[in-house]
Amino acid sequence: MTTLSVLDLSPVPEGRTSGQSLRNTLDLARHAERLGFHRYWLAEHHNMPGIASAATSVVIGYVAAGTSSIRVGAGGIMLPNHAPLIIAEQFGTLAALYPGRIDLGLGRAPGTDMLTARALRRNMEAGVDTFPQDVVELINYFAPAEPGQRVRAVPGEGEDVEVWVLGSSTYGAQLAAMLGLPYAFASHFAPAEMEHAIEIYRSRFQPSERLSKPRLMLGLNVFAAATDAEARLLFSSLQQAFVNLRTGRPGKLPAPVEGFEDTLDPMAKGMLANALSCSIVGSPATVQSGLEAFVRRTGADELMVTAQIYDHGARVKSFEILAQANNALSKAA
Repeated sequence: MTTLSVLDLSPVPEGRTSGQSLRNTLDLARHAERLGFHRYWLAEHHNMPGIASAATSVVIGYVAAGTSSIRVGAGGIMLPNHAPLIIAEQFGTLAALYPGRIDLGLGRAPGTDMLTARALRRNMEAGVDTFPQDVVELINYFAPAEPGQRVRAVPGEGEDVEVWVLGSSTYGAQLAAMLGLPYAFASHFAPAEMEHAIEIYRSRFQPSERLSKPRLMLGLNVFAAATDAEARLLFSSLQQAFVNLRTGRPGKLPAPVEGFEDTLDPMAKGMLANALSCSIVGSPATVQSGLEAFVRRTGADELMVTAQIYDHGARVKSFEILAQANNALSKAA
């Protein structure tokens, strides 16, 4: 059985509020826990009308409080937006409240446009160029305090927080390998360098106190429904949202549209085909065969599955179909 986890952006559908979306997030997390998913991650984005997880550590606390066993974490925190000490304190607090359940995925992108990044950071002199040093500084805050240490993360020091490096290029793969950390690649929206990043991470991995051998997680879109046609209709919401984002018109998650792809020009179709190539869209049988093929192709240790589906009930059902497909593959193995 492949280890499956959930990436939830707390999507805000058209006609809905952020409060409704966050309550849907907790409901989906409870279903994911019951279905046997391993982790439930939230992601930091800013100035995005269709994403309600901007205050990521707050939402993680909400989800962890409403569940009992599933790991909960960030996929990820965009570290250039924050001082490492602040994140160490936030996630140290979460780990103190929910021991053995908190993950911290770290990314180097701003998770927003540059104007908003400026509003977040105030000082743009740091940022992506200091990302490796910031990751090391942050990890060190989780270690037991040294005698005479003047700056400490309280809570944070000595807490069990599982730290991941995230990436959509080979940069993160190199850093994760060098530091001996688990690595998650954003193939669900930026698959172009996936194979190269996998090869770099595995071939250059250096064991560390945190991890003895490489652990690779890959992002994957899965839209599952009773039929292939129904799943393709659900998928059109993500397609619309992606086109809107890439053309400078970010908004709430659109309702599904029959035949949306047929309305696009060749350039837009090509953009979607490339960006969303790591997607499985279809019936239970289609999902099962697609899942098996993707794992065989990549050798991923874990899949981080996301589904930007307009209707919450259909979204829950999609994850149920995925879990059933994974269980069927396990029995057939």
